[in-house]
Amino acid sequence: MFLIADILLICGAFGAAAYCYVLALRIKKFQTLEGGMGGAIAVLSAQVDDLTQALDRAQTSAKRQASELESLTKRSEAATTKLELLLASLHDLPETPAPSEEAEHDNMERRLRFVRRRSASRPHEAAE
Repeated sequence: MFLIADILLICGAFGAAAYCYVLALRIKKFQTLEGGMGGAIAVLSAQVDDLTQALDRAQTSAKRQASELESLTKRSEAATTKLELLLASLHDLPETPAPSEEAEHDNMERRLRFVRRRSASRPHEAAE
């Protein structure tokens, strides 16, 4: 009976040793940087660093654009006040009389008229 118990105990010890060996191999594969979880963690870490740098660049660009927009807004407000003053000063000018029909007819006669002619070098030009 003791002999059978000792044999079973030895078989259990060998089984536990084989199980530990298999687990050790799996843990080594799991921790390798080339193909295991370590590689995935390294790639994700690099991507997080890249995204952090891109976010920093985007924030600085947004701050710069906001300051430019603010300066342009201030310039447009200043131009608006100048235009309002100019419009207000135009209301103070006397009204000019409307041009008569006769003056318009004279102006129409004075207009230059342009005539386009085709050149004689290409008498049969095809339409495109």
